[in-house]
Amino acid sequence: MVETKLKGEDGLIIVHVENQSSVQSSFPERMFVYFSRLFEKYRIRIVPIAVFSHDALRDEPSVFSIEFPFGEVLQFRFFPVELRKKHWRDSIRHDNPIAAALLGKMGYTESEKVELKKEFLRMLVRLELDEARQRLLLGFFETYVKLSEEEEQQLQREVKAMETKEKENVLGLIISYEQKGRKEGLEEGMERGIQQGMKQLIRNMERKGMTVEDIARLVDLLEEDVRGLLEE
Repeated sequence: MVETKLKGEDGLIIVHVENQSSVQSSFPERMFVYFSRLFEKYRIRIVPIAVFSHDALRDEPSVFSIEFPFGEVLQFRFFPVELRKKHWRDSIRHDNPIAAALLGKMGYTESEKVELKKEFLRMLVRLELDEARQRLLLGFFETYVKLSEEEEQQLQREVKAMETKEKENVLGLIISYEQKGRKEGLEEGMERGIQQGMKQLIRNMERKGMTVEDIARLVDLLEEDVRGLLEE
């Protein structure tokens, strides 16, 4: 929810944006309830917008009405934004974090995946975000657009063949996150290995007749943690 002004007007308005990630028949009613509560509280004009981010290609209703055989009592409308019906190419020209975040939920074909990720990375470079925001947007994008190893290699080849000023920065972005991924994977593997070794050691101690209290003191763990490892 954002409080803002319309261009050329003095009065404030509220822009209420609601994300809907699944198909729900009662959603229009929910939008009306939210609208009513906001209006009751603030008593100013409200722009209700629904962003449909699910994968179903359907015509989402944008009206909630109450009527009787003798007449209509209410007709409430909101503005629907159906991401799957928006093609990613129409949004790639808009360099802003919101467009970047939603790119992976827009319409694309399997054959466009590599190009989609390449253009997403170019946008990420142009946005000049800090590393934390870059990782957040990249993680969100890769949740929905997953490339195979072969497609990742194709992506690198296409980036290397680019003749734009973003080329080196995009390559650097790919290499940087690949290295981070390998490092995190290695650290995770080492952590799992250490935990497995600790479990084995504790079980061996128990088999030799040592009490949980003695084991906890020797391996510098809480007694509850030792019991948990023995029960796994």
